[in-house]
Amino acid sequence: MLHRAILSALLITSPLVATAQEQANGIEFRFGVGPALKPGYFGDEDFDPGVGVKFRLERFQFGDISRDRGDRATGLRFAPSVRFVGARDADDFDELSGLDDIDPTLEVGGGLAFRTPDYEVFAKLRYGAFGHEAFVAELGSDILYRPSDQLTFKAGPRILLGDDDYAQTYFGVSATEGAASRFDAFDAGGGLMSAGAKAEATYAINNDWEVVGTVEYEQLLEDAADSPITQSDDQISASIVLTRRITFGF
Repeated sequence: MLHRAILSALLITSPLVATAQEQANGIEFRFGVGPALKPGYFGDEDFDPGVGVKFRLERFQFGDISRDRGDRATGLRFAPSVRFVGARDADDFDELSGLDDIDPTLEVGGGLAFRTPDYEVFAKLRYGAFGHEAFVAELGSDILYRPSDQLTFKAGPRILLGDDDYAQTYFGVSATEGAASRFDAFDAGGGLMSAGAKAEATYAINNDWEVVGTVEYEQLLEDAADSPITQSDDQISASIVLTRRITFGF
């Protein structure tokens, strides 16, 4: 009789324990880095080896505040957004001699996304937490295709907008820089920075590890294209990144 009572208690409490574990406070995200080939700076006509960075929030739970996105969540949702922009060192490029160096930047922010099993549309706003300390907005959409549980393809158009500080940081030339470089002074204004498309393939090795391959094309527009710094309006980049799921409880 005793062993039957213990078994019954375990069967009754198991779902409660599982539910409590699933609702435990914590954050779960994917992060990874890998090799990349891209222009050395915005407007560069050559390709240089670099580092590709990926970040994706999977789950957030704190008390009654909950967000469980996963790869296949649908509907309207909050979409966090992170982008890393590498440093621009004038000493690394002969043509940029005389221009000020630009520190690396981590842009953080978020927005709204609407997702179905077949497509996604989104609008995101980010701020340079350090580095350019300016606002950028990204609009885009993706068509989604999953030939298997492990493999996901997505591709679609992108538009990037930036404020005056962002435009001047990467495409402007101050009077002092103009006197010290081969460029004329140029006051870059904010607005539409680029338009293009992005394609991405994700292969899930297991629940924790993924490989993400990305190819992106951007055409610089308006003041970004007119800047004397810009050597080519066409910007192409590619990366292969290994990401790891990371979980923190609190």
